[in-house]
Amino acid sequence: MNAGGKQAWRPIAAAGAGFTLLAAILALLSPRAVDHSVEALLLDYRFRVRNLVNPPRIDPRIVIVAIDDPTLARYGRWPLPRSIQAAIIRKVLAAGPLALGIDIFYAEKQGEKEDLPLVRAVAAARNRVVLAAGFDPDAERTAATPEYLWDAAITRVRHAGDIVSPLTARGVRIGIDGLYNGARIGHVWSPADEDGRLRREHLFIRFDGDLYPSFALVTALTAMGKGPETITVHGGRGVEAAGIFIPTDPAGRIRINYPGPENTYPRISAADVLSPAFRPARLRGRIVLLGATALHTYDQAVTPLSARMPGVEKNAAVTDNIINRRFIREPPLAVLVAVILATGAVLTGLLATRGAAAGIGASLFLMAGVTAANLILFSFYDIYMNLFYPASSLAATSVFAVTWRFRHEEKRAREIRKMFASYVSPKIVDALVADPEQATLGGVRREVTVLFSDISGFTTLSEKNPPEEVVAMLNEYFSAMTEVIFRWDGTLDKFVGDEILAFWGAPLPQPDHAERAVRCAVEMSERLDRLREKWRREGRLVLDCGIGINSGEVLVGNIGAQGRKMDYTVIGDHVNLGARVEALTRSMGCRILITEFTLKEISPLVEEGRLGHLEIDAGEPVKVKGKDIPVLVHRMVPRPHRDGLSRRADAAGQTATETQS
Repeated sequence: MNAGGKQAWRPIAAAGAGFTLLAAILALLSPRAVDHSVEALLLDYRFRVRNLVNPPRIDPRIVIVAIDDPTLARYGRWPLPRSIQAAIIRKVLAAGPLALGIDIFYAEKQGEKEDLPLVRAVAAARNRVVLAAGFDPDAERTAATPEYLWDAAITRVRHAGDIVSPLTARGVRIGIDGLYNGARIGHVWSPADEDGRLRREHLFIRFDGDLYPSFALVTALTAMGKGPETITVHGGRGVEAAGIFIPTDPAGRIRINYPGPENTYPRISAADVLSPAFRPARLRGRIVLLGATALHTYDQAVTPLSARMPGVEKNAAVTDNIINRRFIREPPLAVLVAVILATGAVLTGLLATRGAAAGIGASLFLMAGVTAANLILFSFYDIYMNLFYPASSLAATSVFAVTWRFRHEEKRAREIRKMFASYVSPKIVDALVADPEQATLGGVRREVTVLFSDISGFTTLSEKNPPEEVVAMLNEYFSAMTEVIFRWDGTLDKFVGDEILAFWGAPLPQPDHAERAVRCAVEMSERLDRLREKWRREGRLVLDCGIGINSGEVLVGNIGAQGRKMDYTVIGDHVNLGARVEALTRSMGCRILITEFTLKEISPLVEEGRLGHLEIDAGEPVKVKGKDIPVLVHRMVPRPHRDGLSRRADAAGQTATETQS
């Protein structure tokens, strides 16, 4: 990893570790502000996704007998006369259900004429009927526990000290005489979460030092032919009933596994039950829950899947959960912490070693994977695992890392543009910005081709002509030559007086660096000829130049005084050789000279005839300064028909450029 990469890696790693550890700590602390708000809403969405991808099976044995609007329209307003309710209960029991849960509390007396039929109807089948007890969280402290509650309390409690903050009733409303004596009863008090949605069922509550089971739990036991005496509370772990272990939180709560919104379970209007045409077979062998569903009875709840679910249907869902063992299980907290740490570490590693765009892709992929795994566990296996903490950790790390990467890469892009904008074409600059690793600013050895171009007789011309005219011609000449060099994707190293140094093969690798340099030299020569004709027409000075080209390994990079003056340049024997070859253009009488090393690079093109518009002689051995062995220097002369040459050179250059890009 280069220095720039390390600078980006360290803050990303630190931020990733910080966000991951914070999420793990919050998961251990489980603050209510998170668990009862954001995470609760995420759970609601999981229910909706589950019902789309894997709708749960509805137990056909569970039926709701509803005191609905048609019932009230026919038999009177709510509360329905108890004689009518007694008639409904008798008809239901006569049909032979497995159990009848009556989700109605009978507190106030309505007189013997109304109350006695109800008491007799329930007493006729106490082992199949479950009544709702009137535990009240807001009532005054009850002076004495009603006798009918003594037999309803849970007698087997293990590790009672591990029960943390159970729901506790302050009082209980006394029911009508004789109705609850010896009956099976259960509480129907399950408060909604802080956002008003009912997501949990308290399988037991505490009153006067004893624990009492929920209405749905007792109804499920009754349907299985078991009684409340089979209930065992294991403090901090769960409730065991009729051989079924129900995992709970330390307060004795379960997450209700709602199979759907209201009307999920079959409903039969109580008015239909009372009808002579009613077929008892519709209730035979069923688990029947009797309750009010009419809107103005106010027994409604907001659930993850419904804005108006009757309380009796909530109890039907809990009963279904228990009978069919459809419990939403939660892995140990250590598993959640491990997931947070593992995903955080993986994402931090990915973000620290990749660029901003790749980091965004990695972040989205990992977050999608975590979310998908969470949804699969919930939808197909009823396993609930907190999604907020791992997702928020990943999101926070991603936002920080991507933001940092963009800022860091933007800074590097500015540095690269500042460094190379005056050296190479805008296309090369864009390529370096897109892949900063190729913009190696330190010294590296690279195979390149260097081109030296020098104006012939410049000293004499500058001494005999006004400096303003000389400078104007130089600027025009340099502008034209620079345009050609950039056109062939060369790197313009420097102007040294009247000399130009350019090279190919760095900062971007260019396998065809020699070909580009040769074609560039030919076009520079053509462009100079056009300038010379223009200058003659204008009666101005006429300049000429020599071009020397050499290929070989050089040292390329930023060279100079650190913090003061740095130039991106090339140094080495092959650079010096290129300069000396350019100086030979006067004595050898040719504008363009190339060395044997450059000819070797382009020889496949010569053999294939792709440089047929150039004449390259057999070469002349030349002893140059610094070389013990003579170097073959070849004259290179463009053939006639230069317009055609320009078109062929343009086409070849465009093809080479597109291939390089």
